[in-house]
Amino acid sequence: MNLSQLERLINVTFQNKKLFQQAFTHTSFAHERKNHGIELDNERLEYLGDAVLELAVSEYLFHRYPDMSEGELTRTRARVVCEPSLASFAKELNFGQYVRLGKGEEMTGGRTRPSLLADVFEAFIGALYLDQGLDVVRSFLGAVVFPKVSEEFLTRVMDAKSQLQELVQQERVGPLEYRIVDVQGPAHDRHFVAEVYLDQERLGRGSGRSKKEAEQQAATQALEKWKKR
Repeated sequence: MNLSQLERLINVTFQNKKLFQQAFTHTSFAHERKNHGIELDNERLEYLGDAVLELAVSEYLFHRYPDMSEGELTRTRARVVCEPSLASFAKELNFGQYVRLGKGEEMTGGRTRPSLLADVFEAFIGALYLDQGLDVVRSFLGAVVFPKVSEEFLTRVMDAKSQLQELVQQERVGPLEYRIVDVQGPAHDRHFVAEVYLDQERLGRGSGRSKKEAEQQAATQALEKWKKR
């Protein structure tokens, strides 16, 4: 994997190249080549990157919007780090071309799947943090993410789960609950089914290659039903 083009694009020289190779390695690729010395996928880096993103975005919003309440800051952060927005950042940087995928995932369009791209973006942030530290992460986000945080952007990228949550909060009708009701397929090729409930009433059902994707699909169906009420 040649990451030199990406280094030039973001003006950062990676110290530990293997760390970034791992960030762009999907579970399907690692599973197919586990007998060839490739065992590490990007899931652990994704976990770390998610936490680093939450911190960096929270810090930026705290200083950028001094008049925002805690609730408004929380909702705004959720829109910045939601799957659709992270996928759009990854797409803008052409992260899809660097991802190492298994044959099945490649054939089913995984390279352009929003949930996969969002996960890769989080994994990349995790790798960048370990390799360069939080200041470089801040600089990267300052160039790629923070300039886009505007009312227009926040409205455009607002994901289905956040939209549904805001509608429910506005009407004060109770808490939403997401349930994973079915999981199929081997560990490297999972298929999840999710349902969303409001006071034990099922509002929507959806499926996807990740829990996040399945929950988003369930929320999308619930939104369609909610708007018809």
